[in-house]
Amino acid sequence: MPLDPDTALMLQELQRRGLPGPADSDVPTARAVLRGFSGVDRRDPATLPRIGEIRDETIGGVRCRVYRPQVSTPAPTVVYLHGGGFVLGDLDTHDLTVRLLATDVGAVVVSVDYGLAPERPFPGGVEDAWTVFATVAGRIEEFGGDPARLVVAGDSAGANLAAVTAVHARDAGIPLAAQLLAYPAVDPGGDYASRGENAEGYFLTARDMDWFFEQYTGVLPDSAEARTLVEDPRIAPLRTPDLAGVAPAVIATAEYDPLRDEGNAYAAALVAAGVPVWHRTFEGLIHGFYGTPLPGPLRATHEIDAALADLLR
Repeated sequence: MPLDPDTALMLQELQRRGLPGPADSDVPTARAVLRGFSGVDRRDPATLPRIGEIRDETIGGVRCRVYRPQVSTPAPTVVYLHGGGFVLGDLDTHDLTVRLLATDVGAVVVSVDYGLAPERPFPGGVEDAWTVFATVAGRIEEFGGDPARLVVAGDSAGANLAAVTAVHARDAGIPLAAQLLAYPAVDPGGDYASRGENAEGYFLTARDMDWFFEQYTGVLPDSAEARTLVEDPRIAPLRTPDLAGVAPAVIATAEYDPLRDEGNAYAAALVAAGVPVWHRTFEGLIHGFYGTPLPGPLRATHEIDAALADLLR
């Protein structure tokens, strides 16, 4: 399919402005660019989805932001892990994404400010995600209040952490109703056609992915150490020996995304393991579309959230 026209205009504007990508930046600059791109400091609060209560809390020692929509309880609870290559992003950059998820699903959403690399490298994000998830599961009455509708969700690197958390939940015997994975990074050592087809020109580049991997792990992507690390299921959930019994999944991938094929492969692996999966590759869209305030990406976002809501029903 042709590139979504509004997305194409956005990419042209980014190119016109000459903003450096992560691979051409230092960490502070890359973080500032993402914050500027997300429009955090330009949003009109009156245009944002209305939430009953938003409050910053520390959960299991990790800073979080809890979104409680005006819905009757008990309600679903979603633990949300933002994207950004394990290096970028925060509670503010993904505020709109989480607001949409909370209102679309009618769920209490716990957005997690997990530690970022390189200050907190692998497995720091994995540990923070699990700490918050397990704490929320143990105190579910303080959140949505329905232990049968607990969800873990995330986009990109956050979807990696969500997928790993879902496996850990299975192994720990914590009931998990669903996992929502938007364009998940699940197999950094794999050889996928989409990485070549979409290596540059579509927001996330192949060079960016190598930069993120180096920041997260502390090793070069083509090193011997990297070849060992990419077999670790905590970095590559697709390498999990047995996926049977993990939570049902909603998985979204994008046509013009280097991560497209590994996300598709993860959906297929879950199906092969007997896990119920809703999966769609969104034609014409790029990495990062989930929660982006453009017509095409917003339609896709609502469709993904609706699939989760249907699964929880």
